[in-house]
Amino acid sequence: MSKKNCFHCGTECNKHKIEFDNKTFCCNGCKTVFEILNQNELACYYDLEKTPGTIPSEIKGKYNYLDNENIASKIVEFNDGQTSVVNFFIPSIHCSSCIWVLENLNKLNDGIKVSMVNFPKKEARITFKNAQISLRKVVEIITSIGYEPYISLEDDDRKLTKINRTLIYQVAVAGFAFGNIMLLSFPEYFEMDEYWLNRFKPFFRGLMFVFSIPVVIYSARDYLISAYKGLRHKILNIDVPISLGILVLFVRSCYEIFSQTGQGYFDSLTGLIFFLLLGKVFQQKTYSFLSFERDYKSYFPIAITKINKNKTEENIAVHDIKKGDRLLIRNEEIIPVDGILLNGNALLDYSFVTGESMPVIKKSGDKVFAGGKQTNGAIEMEVVQTVAQSYLTQLWSNDVFQKNETKNIKSITDSISKYFTMIILSIALIAGIYWFTIDKGIAFQVVSAILIVACPCALALSAPFALGNMIRIFGKEKFYLKNTNVIEVISKIEMIVFDKTGTITTNKSAQINYEGTVLQNNELSQIKTLLRASNHPLSRMLYDSIDLDESKELSEFEEVLGKGISGVVDVVKISLGSGSFIGSKEELNNQTKIYVRINDSNKGKFIFQNTYRKGLEKVFKQLAAEFDVSILSGDNEGEKLYLKELLPLHSKLLFNQKPEDKLDYIKGLQEKEKNIMMIGDGLNDAGALAQSNVGIAISENINVFSPACDGILDSKFFNKLPVFITLSRKTMTIIKISFIISFLYNIIGLLFAVSGNLSPIIAAILMPISSISVVLFVTLSTNLIAKKLLH
Repeated sequence: MSKKNCFHCGTECNKHKIEFDNKTFCCNGCKTVFEILNQNELACYYDLEKTPGTIPSEIKGKYNYLDNENIASKIVEFNDGQTSVVNFFIPSIHCSSCIWVLENLNKLNDGIKVSMVNFPKKEARITFKNAQISLRKVVEIITSIGYEPYISLEDDDRKLTKINRTLIYQVAVAGFAFGNIMLLSFPEYFEMDEYWLNRFKPFFRGLMFVFSIPVVIYSARDYLISAYKGLRHKILNIDVPISLGILVLFVRSCYEIFSQTGQGYFDSLTGLIFFLLLGKVFQQKTYSFLSFERDYKSYFPIAITKINKNKTEENIAVHDIKKGDRLLIRNEEIIPVDGILLNGNALLDYSFVTGESMPVIKKSGDKVFAGGKQTNGAIEMEVVQTVAQSYLTQLWSNDVFQKNETKNIKSITDSISKYFTMIILSIALIAGIYWFTIDKGIAFQVVSAILIVACPCALALSAPFALGNMIRIFGKEKFYLKNTNVIEVISKIEMIVFDKTGTITTNKSAQINYEGTVLQNNELSQIKTLLRASNHPLSRMLYDSIDLDESKELSEFEEVLGKGISGVVDVVKISLGSGSFIGSKEELNNQTKIYVRINDSNKGKFIFQNTYRKGLEKVFKQLAAEFDVSILSGDNEGEKLYLKELLPLHSKLLFNQKPEDKLDYIKGLQEKEKNIMMIGDGLNDAGALAQSNVGIAISENINVFSPACDGILDSKFFNKLPVFITLSRKTMTIIKISFIISFLYNIIGLLFAVSGNLSPIIAAILMPISSISVVLFVTLSTNLIAKKLLH
């Protein structure tokens, strides 16, 4: 009896083989992988080669160089010794099936924890465990299933200049063939009867056929392959009618030329492909421009503390960080760049990078990576690599931190596109049968024109370009959003909830007084040392007001969100915070206070005279006209009367709110089916920001970069908040108008095509023009309304 090989991995099966679905597997693991792929209509995985679960012989040894630690370190973005993150450019990513396979790599190997695909950029970001799988093995796995990554050791700047020229070459081939076929067709166009022209007609037609072959095989291959793969998965994508139109024109033209019954439609065929590709070039260029503006020119409005050589500290913008700079990272701050730990006890939470919240201990001399959050006081680090804005954007958009939203504009357009293709194919079939009984020549022209002119491309493009352009505009105005979906959610909000301290108050001009037992200079120095580790706005204000050097030693640092901080400085236990935190009675008045306890003695309190943001009253008035407005504060009710004067009568003001109280309040409103925008400082209200439909952090010389929020607003532009909300709403209106334009175009185009009054070449010109016109409409409209409202 002959032995059988495993259908999945190719291993020779022993007596314990498993039979399933008329296939043989060596183990339950291989059978499970087959079931997963088969159930998700990805059985074509096995068409890539006979046994795709194994490493093909041609790639064995090809990636052994990745076992070299020095080389691997240049490729991986993150490696804390336990978990690594790598981002690969994979040119063969082209459809939804590719995305599914690559985002389920963990089903093929347990060592791979998360894999995410950036479809427009053809990138896959893979997180894996070093103890279970190596970088080389990861590359071999994705290569074995047909997704070989492009691996380059070039630096990021050189990678940015590298572009995929395939589309340019495809356009060039189609344009060259189209021009020459048009030239060869002149005698046919003008029906010239000259003897010498008629004599060369068969030769000219033969040349037209030859010119059309590379256009169909090379220039149109992406449409044909996409349609084929879609049909293999029983998916009718938008490339199906286009491919049918191309094939109908090509087959019909070949028939006419070889049967010598006509000149064919090679001019229409090559023109169709040329104009389609031109439209695709325009779309890619526009998308690339919007992405580049967002990723490399529109920087996060957050600051980081730089320690100068003379030991002074200054706040600098995150994009001004240079290699060799010494940075101070406070408690709960995100590390924005890769660096070397110089001083302090680092307990880093890398969940922002890996999705896993187990803190990692680092000691002086260890490398620390961008995206880690310090959770144990302040640390100092030296920068070894400048900030990559695109990397921070990618981290922020990590699916781990995405909120579950109801149907959005993308899901609606996707479903419309699916049914649109089915309707177009039905119309083409009916019209083709009708015209075939009347005039066979016109029937082919009608079917081709219908398949080509009707396209949901304009429908699918309007939302990404409108939202993409608006998020770029917001970025220029220092309002930085996580992704385009946030604009859509902002347009649906019904209620706005504000935090108080650091949100509607400013930390730049507050007057601070001290009441209580006189503090000695050494005590003030110890207090300053403790304050240095905290990122809370009040801590920062008080720290800046104490004009003394800090003490050297800080240990046992602890920060209780919404309550206070404590630690041991020079063997002295110091606590700073609310009265209840240090065990002192609080007074109710129009003041914010930090109480001081040194060892077992309550010393007194620092009193802050709150300064509210400029234009706050106007902002509240504008927002209250359209939304319910509430204020949640961890402070006492001392300023309740003043805030009541600013807000409408029905507004809710809640004081003495702990972080969990704020979270519960937001949950309660959402249970009443309210869409909530929460605006806070991103620190002790992180839970509420994450729970709300839209969470916006106000940045004022502090590092509030956090996965908890959906947007970061520079405090200087706080007064523009109502305008940003209005622009979000108007953007959605523009998208709806563009939908109407797209539908009208398709209806009018179909009427002309069905009636036989539209030639395939005109349809080919109209199709990309419709897409380009919609893209131009939404881009120019969003630019105009932004210019009108923002300036």
